Amino acid sequence: MTAVSDRVAAAGRGETRIADRVVAKIAAQAAREAVAEPPGGGRPPRATVTVHRESARVRVSLELGYPGDIGRQCGAVRHHVAERVRELAGMEVPDVSVRVERLHLTEAGAAPEGSTR
Repeated sequence: MTAVSDRVAAAGRGETRIADRVVAKIAAQAAREAVAEPPGGGRPPRATVTVHRESARVRVSLELGYPGDIGRQCGAVRHHVAERVRELAGMEVPDVSVRVERLHLTEAGAAPEGSTR
């Protein structure tokens, strides 16, 4: 036998599988990158994923700044999460669901000193 004949065909070598929890960490980090950090830290974005073969469905829960365009912010999170999971895990992401758990007041929406809302 030669060294060439000892090689296992690509189909017989198996595959690399990325754990769901790793994909969830990638998705949570991507969501963090896509939204501004709330004042006082707030709760970091959390993600859960369902992986099936080469694709991942992602659910992200996060806090967003208000006032602001909530739809645009959610769209930016969806796009960025899908892109980063595709880049880093090599998976297609047909669905990213975003759940806004809380809105926090940003500087732009803060009332002038001495007034209340």
